[in-house]
Amino acid sequence: MKIIKNFLPKEDFEKIKVTMTNPFFPWYLNDGVNLEKDGYIQFTHVFFNNTSYVNSPHFNLIEPILKKLQIKSLLRVKANLLHRTEKIIEHGYHTDFSYKNTTAIFYINNNNGYTKFKNKKICKSQENKLIYFESNLEHTGSTCTDKNYRIVLNINYF
Repeated sequence: MKIIKNFLPKEDFEKIKVTMTNPFFPWYLNDGVNLEKDGYIQFTHVFFNNTSYVNSPHFNLIEPILKKLQIKSLLRVKANLLHRTEKIIEHGYHTDFSYKNTTAIFYINNNNGYTKFKNKKICKSQENKLIYFESNLEHTGSTCTDKNYRIVLNINYF
């Protein structure tokens, strides 16, 4: 696992953050966080799906991240927005895909939520930070209690 703080130049990061937190950015309700109808909800925005399918008119927004990662083949890029909860809720350990690839998580806003790994390592949500790791490493996300929402960008690639 590798953690990179201040991953993007400030100007590139601010463009992403301002766009994704704009009231007109399209977020879509999901009835479930890890599994459909698991008792939780989240909002998502899928930028790219299924190795060749650009799903969003905002795809160009994330290109600075993709270029810096030097991706050979993209599997999925999905933004997740979780609303504030009274207490921190973890949604269960999982892997994003059943086959080997790389998972990167890019944090859009500062909050007291986190990504936790089965080996107990915790990565706090700090804006403009990116972590990447082998996809078989089980992890869980959490909600936050100190901000209205927690936004992360989940990128799966080779």
